[in-house]
Amino acid sequence: MLSLLLLVFLVELGAHLVNTIGAATINNLLWNLYLIVPSPISKQAAEKKTLQKEYLTIRRDLNATSSQDQFAKWAKLRRQHDKLLEQLENMKSSHDASKANFDRSVNILRWLATTGLKFLLPFWYAKQPIFWLPQGWFPYYVEWILSFPRAPLGSVSIASWQTACTGVVLLLSDTVVAILGLILGAKIAQRQPVEAEAAAAAQGATTKGPIPPKSQGAKGKKDS
Repeated sequence: MLSLLLLVFLVELGAHLVNTIGAATINNLLWNLYLIVPSPISKQAAEKKTLQKEYLTIRRDLNATSSQDQFAKWAKLRRQHDKLLEQLENMKSSHDASKANFDRSVNILRWLATTGLKFLLPFWYAKQPIFWLPQGWFPYYVEWILSFPRAPLGSVSIASWQTACTGVVLLLSDTVVAILGLILGAKIAQRQPVEAEAAAAAQGATTKGPIPPKSQGAKGKKDS
């Protein structure tokens, strides 16, 4: 069954990517994308940014105003500063609460799409063969292991296929990491000799310096 075969592989690949990238990084990326979409939360975030800019402007003016020489102006700026600060704190509390609810929803969806499916698929399709082995090519115990737990004998069960997909994904991940490491290492190795030669040339130019002129006494002695 091709669709189930691909589904199991994609679930294993998605779970590995989530574990590699990290849940917090994914949540922050999705949150930033969500703020782009027109919604009450994105509107509130835009208002918060505007209020922050206004607050920073008032704070800069307040710091530049003397409380003794310009007390009336300083007092007015101080009231505006305190009012904006209170509004920012309230908006920050509301923003943090919305972010926490968003992270909770994303965590639930991510768990259902990865870990939940990893448990649900083997249970639901336990008797469904992923594909059939060539008849007579493998001994009985191998066919029994590959069909474990409840798939027909002579077929590959979803549990065996899931284990194979996990191994393949890990192998591909290690291969990609190794290739990237070799490429970056080669670039660094090529860059280091060039930088070393440039540093040596610059150091030689500074230590060598201009040639000092000959003294008049030595010149006269040579002429005589």
